[in-house]
Amino acid sequence: MPEALEVSMVGSVAGTLEEGRMQQQRPFRAPHHSASMPALVGGGLKVKPGEVSLAHMGVLFLDELPEFQRSVLDSLRQPLETGEVSVARANAHVTFPARVQMIAAMNPCRCGHLGDAALACSRAPRCAADYQAKVSGPLLDRIDLHVEVEAVTARDLTMPPSAEGSDEVSARVAVARSLQTRRYSDIDARTNAEIDGDALEAYATPDEAGQQLLAQAAEAMHLSARSYTRVLRVARTIADLAGGNAVTRIHVAEALSYRRQAPRA
Repeated sequence: MPEALEVSMVGSVAGTLEEGRMQQQRPFRAPHHSASMPALVGGGLKVKPGEVSLAHMGVLFLDELPEFQRSVLDSLRQPLETGEVSVARANAHVTFPARVQMIAAMNPCRCGHLGDAALACSRAPRCAADYQAKVSGPLLDRIDLHVEVEAVTARDLTMPPSAEGSDEVSARVAVARSLQTRRYSDIDARTNAEIDGDALEAYATPDEAGQQLLAQAAEAMHLSARSYTRVLRVARTIADLAGGNAVTRIHVAEALSYRRQAPRA
């Protein structure tokens, strides 16, 4: 109920509530890549919430990520870090909540055929580095999971479905989220994504083997302090999804595997 109230308050300010009723579902927002900065983070003559606030407690989906203007994407850096966005105008200074799960999708290069010699453009693999460079490093550093998905072939469509379907995954996620809600009931946090400081140390510190692996990876992968913290949060979440109490080496290893990799040659 508290989360539904927060979401409904944003909708009320934006004028998007249907017949004034409280919103009962988590929002899903998917702005087009032509969206302006005020559209994404808020603004206007009469300051209103942008897409990142309209997605509060839900999902902000950015398709074709490099096609957004770089300055527009970089305006998301502060909201993704703090969970809120401040809009300063000559006639107003307003702060809106913006605790979102940002999901982005992009092709590896402009032509989309990197890795397929028969279809790739003549500039491959240089085109991939140029295209991916349109998204700034600091923004990529704020994305916890980087997953490369191979193109789906016609043969893939004839394969049987995976053993674990969406309903089973959803049930595991619900259990893990409920566990986090109970774990952080005494502090100002609801999920692993919100913990830091003493709470992060208390609940996400790996076992000795995990700490050794993380220290080695931090040096080898040149992890920033932000990346280091985010790996710990992801490892804690992986442990929760597996039903484990402690964060171990295997959880840290999986979390590290999701950090951004260099463009493929």
